[in-house]
Amino acid sequence: MFIDSHCHLDFPDLQSRQGEVLAHMKDRGVAGALCVAVDIERFPGVRALAESSPALWASVGVHPEHSEGREPDVELLCQLADHPKVVAIGETGLDYHWHKDRPEWQRERFRVHIRAARACAKPLIVHTRDASEDTLRIMDEEGAGGAGGVMHCFTESVEVAAAALDLGFYISLSGIVTFRNAAQVKEVARFVPLDRLLIETDAPYLAPAPHRGKTNEPAFVVHVAEEVARLRGLPLETVAAATTENFFRLFQHADQNACH
Repeated sequence: MFIDSHCHLDFPDLQSRQGEVLAHMKDRGVAGALCVAVDIERFPGVRALAESSPALWASVGVHPEHSEGREPDVELLCQLADHPKVVAIGETGLDYHWHKDRPEWQRERFRVHIRAARACAKPLIVHTRDASEDTLRIMDEEGAGGAGGVMHCFTESVEVAAAALDLGFYISLSGIVTFRNAAQVKEVARFVPLDRLLIETDAPYLAPAPHRGKTNEPAFVVHVAEEVARLRGLPLETVAAATTENFFRLFQHADQNACH
């Protein structure tokens, strides 16, 4: 079976089709998906989705691109994470692509998330874009390895992957690995130890080949696994089993028995 370790099923393109999305997952052998929060205001909807199906889990956090809405603190994040279906803190991190003018605000929010993850003993989901040096530095300074976590939708270099692995983090690959021009991501797919690798869709974004240009959904995570298997010269079943085992090892609050 497969697990989509990162998606946004509360976004309108997918929420309105929840029954269809879950049916497609079942048809493709995708036994579960982690619905990742991007702000505090929409978190109740993310949590409700997770509560609605044994195949879904939730995270709580504020995306680094979000400059409006309620600003989280450690107490609030831990309070919201205190729920059996909430298995992670995030997504959090740094994104200098869109917010070059406000890096200190982002860095402080990232530190808050790391501290919350350590306090409530739930792993981090980390987003980094045009900010890998600061992302890794803050993770090291705040002891992010004590919480553990995953570098989601990874598009950085092998060197950045190695540094994240050294901090105890997993690397998650999205549909980008199927894109013909994604040489750096394909190199990372070959490099990361199989026992530290996750797969995701980041749905509704980044649909993999052969669905590029369409609305992405968790069922399409199978194509990510297929490309990883091709790049590594492994049977698809090996990649499916390893990435599923890795998911439940990292997200220990996710009930593996509930999604069979």
